Amino acid sequence: MELKDQAIIVTGGASGIGRETCLALARMGADIVVADFNAEGAAQVAEEVKALGVAAHSFKVDVSVAQEVEALVDFAVEKLGTLNGLFNNAGIGLVKPFLEMDPASYLKVIEVDQHSVYYGMYYGAKKMVELGSKGTFVNTASIYGSVASRGNFNYNAAKAAVIAMTRSGALELAEHGIRVVGIAPGYIDTPILGTDAGVKEQLAAQHMHKELIAPEKVASVAAYLFTDAAQAINGSTVPVDDGFLAFKE
Repeated sequence: MELKDQAIIVTGGASGIGRETCLALARMGADIVVADFNAEGAAQVAEEVKALGVAAHSFKVDVSVAQEVEALVDFAVEKLGTLNGLFNNAGIGLVKPFLEMDPASYLKVIEVDQHSVYYGMYYGAKKMVELGSKGTFVNTASIYGSVASRGNFNYNAAKAAVIAMTRSGALELAEHGIRVVGIAPGYIDTPILGTDAGVKEQLAAQHMHKELIAPEKVASVAAYLFTDAAQAINGSTVPVDDGFLAFKE
């Protein structure tokens, strides 16, 4: 149990990659704060985590609001006694053609997908330095942080920023014993993709195995990045994309 007694916050923890990462971290011994705007879902995942024999608490948060993320960090330290890492994973999408993407549509995604990562890193790092604790931040970027996709100008911009913030954060926080890494998932088999079988098949075809990626496959990589075994990975964003960024047929 490589993460025994480590205290880690997971945002977007109520479902999908977040939920699976909460469970993966718990199996490695970490104590977890499951944070999500969906309070009921977060509470349910916290109970699943507790069943694995570690401490877990849930917290309702709007990650686009700085004060709420600060409160989340304070809550984690109050409940778990320390802080050793954050999985800045919460995110949304809002697909619109560029000429229909009014400022409100643009900013909504930027605030949730980009600004929240800054808030998590900023308030998390401030608290960890105050406590004298070391640890890791893992940030969820996307394949769309490296390539463009029609209708996703806002999402492309936010996820590219996450990749850049991961590099910059790693550089600035290394002296404090805080490592910062990113993951860039491909097309993940979660409800966010909708129910259209044809669309899912089209997306899956862009992976080497011609399948959507199960969220637990991404979670296993995210959880690994928190461990000492991943110490040499710092400032990088690791694709978990079944070859999407490596090839085009």
